[in-house]
Amino acid sequence: MSTAKTGDTVKVHYTGRLDDDTVFDTSRGKAPLELTIGEGNLIKSFENGLIGMAVGEKKNLVIPPEEAYGQNDEKLTTTVSRAHLPGSVQPAIGMQLQVKQKDGSVFMVWITGMDAETVTLDANHPLAGQTLNFDVELTDIAG
Repeated sequence: MSTAKTGDTVKVHYTGRLDDDTVFDTSRGKAPLELTIGEGNLIKSFENGLIGMAVGEKKNLVIPPEEAYGQNDEKLTTTVSRAHLPGSVQPAIGMQLQVKQKDGSVFMVWITGMDAETVTLDANHPLAGQTLNFDVELTDIAG
């Protein structure tokens, strides 16, 4: 029986859960996720967890924060005056914004708090600090 290896294009169904059982993403009800193992388009531990699986096999992958989106870094959170936001932005908690730095580079932030005068911006990935639990099922190996 053939098993998945680095370089194989595979299809998987997955459901990602946090430790409190909150589902943060799933392919169920949609087409399976297609990826080439080793290309680095997904979390490395997710891709590596598929190696050795056979079509139809199911597995649970537990990925600690250090192997996913890292720990939450308080230095990546700041509070700014609402006046610093573009006039067209109506801020809401959970809203994602692009921030342009002086050197022209762009990064993403999320609004995590606000009051009448300020907005708290967080550049941490929303899943930073979380252990990710993936239930995966390998549905195809293209080779």
